[in-house]
Amino acid sequence: MNALTEVVGLSQADLDLLAELARGATVDRVGRQLDISGRTVRRRLRVVCDRIGVATPIEAVAWAARRRLI
Repeated sequence: MNALTEVVGLSQADLDLLAELARGATVDRVGRQLDISGRTVRRRLRVVCDRIGVATPIEAVAWAARRRLI
């Protein structure tokens, strides 16, 4: 983890979640991989979006990719 992720409060698990979405995995598939429900994945994505100040999960993926976090 780097200083940027610490400042915005993203964990490695948050970055892993965004990386899976970037690879094209669906929310439900990510949930199955992490052994959590799709609803929990959506809730975690909402928290990530709020922390980094974007409106949608795809914007969060783009935000993380531009910063080479995923």
